[in-house]
Amino acid sequence: MYRFISFIVLIGFVPSVRADLNDYVKKADPAFEWKLKEKKEYPQGTTYEISLTSQEWQGIKWQHALMIYQPKDVKPRDVLFLWVTGGKPNLGNAVLALEMATKMQAPVAFLFDIPNQPLFDGKKEDALIAETFVQYLKTKDASWPLLFPMVKSVVKAMDAVQAFSKEEWKLPVKQFIVSGASKRGWTSWLSAATSDPRIKAIAPLVIDTLNMMKQMPHQVASFGKPSEQIADYVKRGLVPLPDSDEARKLWSWVDPWVYRDKLTLPKMIINGTNDPYWSQDALNLYWDDLKGDKWVLYVPNAGHNLEQKHEDGKKDRNRSLSTLAAFARHQMADKPMPKLTWKHEGTDTCILTVKCEPAPKTARLWVTEATTRDFRQSKWTEQPAKHENGTVSGECLCPKEGYRAFFAECDFEIDGLAYTLSTQLRVVGKK
Repeated sequence: MYRFISFIVLIGFVPSVRADLNDYVKKADPAFEWKLKEKKEYPQGTTYEISLTSQEWQGIKWQHALMIYQPKDVKPRDVLFLWVTGGKPNLGNAVLALEMATKMQAPVAFLFDIPNQPLFDGKKEDALIAETFVQYLKTKDASWPLLFPMVKSVVKAMDAVQAFSKEEWKLPVKQFIVSGASKRGWTSWLSAATSDPRIKAIAPLVIDTLNMMKQMPHQVASFGKPSEQIADYVKRGLVPLPDSDEARKLWSWVDPWVYRDKLTLPKMIINGTNDPYWSQDALNLYWDDLKGDKWVLYVPNAGHNLEQKHEDGKKDRNRSLSTLAAFARHQMADKPMPKLTWKHEGTDTCILTVKCEPAPKTARLWVTEATTRDFRQSKWTEQPAKHENGTVSGECLCPKEGYRAFFAECDFEIDGLAYTLSTQLRVVGKK
């Protein structure tokens, strides 16, 4: 049985001091260097491979491949989309990058090796992050949390891209749209939290866990226990949060929600409705706290990889890629994104009303059911919504047994690129 007393006690207490992330990122590091390793011309366009050393962390030099993909007949801009990812460059990444760049009609940069891994006896991903958190709690050395060097890698990649663009394109990149998925989405949030003026906008994907103090108890209430996907943190005693000043300080450094007053830049949040990591309505624990322009896309019948499963069994990432590309186009061209506001009303009959400016092309509801508040295996189905003069409305009956979840989705376009935006997801039930 999991005990969450410490969470309940600590929900209202978050230390105001969070300078260590900025201190770490801004500290000069003589290990930083970059060089253009290779330039290749293909029928589809040009690729540039930059060899980057971002820093030295815990005696380890962090080295990265930094790839820039420029489709044929696509000119550089002074705003660049920067995708933060793990692993190494390969054919699959090149195909994804060129698809992104083609949809965005702009070059894109891919920063690999975030984080550098494996480290410390072969640890990777969440096991590696958990190890560094535990090391911080043991040593009180504020440089240990792995998110710190991950964020610094993004900052140093921006330094390298700016120098590269000035030399190669004779058009310096001035600003960046930073994006990534899962812990790389986490990195995107925290990169913006440094208030680096070069970060124009962010698009964090499948990291639906801001306001961590409340997320974990809510997850247990939804699933009956913590998700198996966060077992690395549970096994190391990080969930529930240890009742100590150092633990509270750690979470105040790595929870993007704590930096919400700084995160006023445009934000495009993309989640999967069946992501096994997070409770399906996790967004509701932090959406209202986010300041500035913000949008959300839920990809129906998609998990952590955002691959939507269609009725015919086929899978694709078209929904997420199109919305991500449209968001980038809007930011690069300084064209306003659509404005959406919504209201949930009613109990037995739940009414969702969405005001859109401009009016969407079409709209619909997505609805699913489950016997508990765990919708991870539930199938989402499309239902019609009324659409008139920029107002979208739909109804959803509260079930007599179990639970029902629903959200609205609206279709827009920019320069011929169709994309979708969503509302928050609501869960209703008699229990």
